[in-house]
Amino acid sequence: MSLMIVFKLLGSLALLMYGMKAMSDALQKMAGPQLRHVLGAMTTNRFTGVLTGVFVTAAVQSSTATTLMTVSFVNAGLLTLVQGISVIMGANIGTTLTAWIMSLTDMFNVANLVYPAFFLGIILIYMKSKRIIGDFLFGIAFLFLGLSTLKETGTSLVNDPEASVIITNFFATYNEPTFFNSALFLIIGTILTLCVQSSAAIMAITMTLCSTGVLSIDQGVMLVLGENIGTTITANVVALGANTQARRAAFAHLSVNLIGVIWVLSLLPWFLKMVYGIAGYDPASPDLSRMSVVLATFHSAFNVSNVAILIWFVPLIERFVCWAIKPKKAEGEDEDFRLHFISSGIMKTPELSVLEAQKEIVSFSGRMQKMFLMVRELLQLSASVNKKNRQEGEFNKLFTRIEKYEDISDNMELEIANYLDQVGDAHLSDETKAKIRAMLREISELESIGDACFNMARAISRKYQGKEDHFNETQYQHLHQMMELTNDSLTLMNQLMAGRKEAFDVNRTFNTEHEINNYRNQLKQQNIVDVNNHEYTYAVGTIYMDIVNECEKLADYVVNVVEARMGLRGKD
Repeated sequence: MSLMIVFKLLGSLALLMYGMKAMSDALQKMAGPQLRHVLGAMTTNRFTGVLTGVFVTAAVQSSTATTLMTVSFVNAGLLTLVQGISVIMGANIGTTLTAWIMSLTDMFNVANLVYPAFFLGIILIYMKSKRIIGDFLFGIAFLFLGLSTLKETGTSLVNDPEASVIITNFFATYNEPTFFNSALFLIIGTILTLCVQSSAAIMAITMTLCSTGVLSIDQGVMLVLGENIGTTITANVVALGANTQARRAAFAHLSVNLIGVIWVLSLLPWFLKMVYGIAGYDPASPDLSRMSVVLATFHSAFNVSNVAILIWFVPLIERFVCWAIKPKKAEGEDEDFRLHFISSGIMKTPELSVLEAQKEIVSFSGRMQKMFLMVRELLQLSASVNKKNRQEGEFNKLFTRIEKYEDISDNMELEIANYLDQVGDAHLSDETKAKIRAMLREISELESIGDACFNMARAISRKYQGKEDHFNETQYQHLHQMMELTNDSLTLMNQLMAGRKEAFDVNRTFNTEHEINNYRNQLKQQNIVDVNNHEYTYAVGTIYMDIVNECEKLADYVVNVVEARMGLRGKD
């Protein structure tokens, strides 16, 4: 066998895979925000979810991209598990369009379109506003160039005397439609798809082998079924680091395709007869030029039939995957540091990555308000302990929790920043770059809120552990009122972070900050008077004003977060 033929085979496969990836990435960049809204708006029930999966996969030309996007949205809580399963079912149908595109190479010479596409693509790439369209043209040109080269190489391989004998003898050994042979090619299709991480690439090889007469149609069909199993592995591997619902969505994809393969195998003779009738193919007198059409028809018929049957059993599939995939023990334990939405394996497009980071920041923001509420409880507990109504152990336990939250805030800032830094390495639009800059500012200010909370807790602990006198009733009342205003500002911040900024009145945050500033100034003046009048010692007054000042600083950090989220410049 000529070494050059082997290199041409591997090179054409690489061209095909690169073309698919480049075309899919370009389409996702063009339609990223719209796809997100479509997935959110068109999945009201299982039927619209299937249609959404078909539409999105046909748009981005990658069932893997749609599946990973869906798993990520389930991970982020944007889609329910039932919605995710229906979208994944639709993705199985949408991916059949790729097989039909590949079958075009047997109908006419698509290589004639490749070089004009390259020429037009390079012009558009150098036009900044049209760069993504140029990337798409380059991707589709590489795809068709890879397909045509793969077909030519397959023909050369068959015409090579030495290679033809080896290949023909190998496939002829397993040509009989026995259970073992069928299972062998099913496993081969699964393993090849798993290794190459592209069912489209293996489909192209299958079509080439069948069209050149090396592979029988029965063997080709088993490879196609194996590809449908192998393509589900990627999402399951990626979902290993995600939450329980995301792992269940990925496992549902595997389950749906496995169930489909099982029932099709049990009815394969009758199913193939139907496919042959639709494709106009006579197995008694095989027409090699029709092989690609037969495989594309089988691929479509299998996935459409499987979805048509299983769509009625989505609730049962949901129950099954919930039974099979149990929640991790650590999930739901907010005391442990764990990113809920960001997973290093689920970074496919900048649009999707920014969305996941935003969901994580919302979680970060909620944790900081929870930390502040613990500080309020610590203040109340310190007063109760002073009155001998509670045990010292409760105070120390709560302070330790607050200290742990300080570590959590530091880790969350670092991990989210690192994730956004990875996203920033990709080719981004100006809008996405602005989002990332704003999000980096948000996490920095949220970490500062955590610092302010911990400083307050330390001041309360210092007063409690020290020999200073305790706050009097008036001081406690003033501190509770200041903390109530501060908590109001945190509540407004979290309303903004979890909602739509178009519906948020930013003036409410500014007004709350002004109220906190004025109250801080009032308490500062009153503190000087009270210390001079010997209402309490200077040391107690210092700790008292430390807490007040930290509340005022915290409110400033809240304003900075709000300004970053709203796209405002902030204070100079």
